[in-house]
Amino acid sequence: MPTSKKKKAAPQKDAIALLKEDHEKVRGLLSKLETAAGRGGDRAMKLVAQVESEVKVHTQIEEEIFYPAFRDAAKKEDKKLYYEANQEHHVVDLVMPEMDEGGTAEEFAAKAKVLKELIEHHADEEEKEMFPKARKLFDRDELRELGERLEQRKMELMGR
Repeated sequence: MPTSKKKKAAPQKDAIALLKEDHEKVRGLLSKLETAAGRGGDRAMKLVAQVESEVKVHTQIEEEIFYPAFRDAAKKEDKKLYYEANQEHHVVDLVMPEMDEGGTAEEFAAKAKVLKELIEHHADEEEKEMFPKARKLFDRDELRELGERLEQRKMELMGR
């Protein structure tokens, strides 16, 4: 009798892998936006909407799930990363609506560049400072469980 081979479930992404994947997606969209912003038009505005949607979902899952877990597990000296990350989200929330406002093509291109720099700085800081500390604070199972919670919430927010 032939033995049936069961497909193994894809390994569960941990929280950090999932968040880094989001960062890469947004970096790609921001690069496209920066290029399109100089030309203006519908393509640029569609990219703004896409960036806004991705960033909104990403920041929400971080703020609801990942950041509180990090804050609660972190030592006193590392809690500053939690507060800085929240403030950087706040600054992006202030800048993002301005992308939809009118202005010259040059102003729009400048806003797109500043938005890109803000978000990339934030993502780089998380990846170089917060995530390595999180890898030390949480074991593999905890990071996978956080990843599962992040993924579920992300799907809810995206309406899937």
